[in-house]
Amino acid sequence: DLNIASNIADALRVVDGRKVIEVGPGMGVLTQFLLKKPFDLQVAEIDRESVAYLEANFPDLKDRILPGDFLRMDLSRYLNEDGAVIGNFPYNISSQILFHCLDYRPFVSEVCGMFQKEVAERIASKHGNKVYGILSVVMQTYYDIEYLFTVHEHVFNPPPKVKSAVIILRRKQNVQLPVSDKFLLQVVKLAFNQRRKTLRNALKPMLPGDGKEEKWLHLRAEQLSVAEFAELASALCKTK
Repeated sequence: DLNIASNIADALRVVDGRKVIEVGPGMGVLTQFLLKKPFDLQVAEIDRESVAYLEANFPDLKDRILPGDFLRMDLSRYLNEDGAVIGNFPYNISSQILFHCLDYRPFVSEVCGMFQKEVAERIASKHGNKVYGILSVVMQTYYDIEYLFTVHEHVFNPPPKVKSAVIILRRKQNVQLPVSDKFLLQVVKLAFNQRRKTLRNALKPMLPGDGKEEKWLHLRAEQLSVAEFAELASALCKTK
């Protein structure tokens, strides 16, 4: 259903000359709508046959195709501070795509994409929800996330066995954490790796502390908000 592709393209904030990378354009279903926008568009495609198809069928993409693995690309070469990443993301690497964008967040102000529905819900989930996890906390620390719409199986040919969903991530301004990105990620991963346990047990390798972390230790990871995880990481960092 081309309306879905059009709606995805419409989700990005339009600014003349804005640098945008589409990940995995394939046969150009989404690309055709992005080319109608006043973007400075480039497309990252690892499949050689798709690259050849794009070159043959989209003359406007001349010199704009980035052949190769998006996950290995230095995004600072192609984007500026208002850059955006968009795509019908390959579901098997969609989380890796987000973490790669996160590594280059000074250059990625928006990420818009189609994900497997369960993954999209996890990214956008708030604390207190069973699907709230590592990806939720890490991405919501740096980006505001909006669940745009669900995409049902029948709009694809052939129809997949799973539902899909489109979300958009918009970079927060002036995020100042009390700890390093690396340490926060370490705390979040450790907390969720044994999510059924209380934080006192899950975070045992980082304890004992000086008591500043005590107010959270009787809870489980899914009960802490994004802001509380930053506070907890700060308390644990000081005890270290």
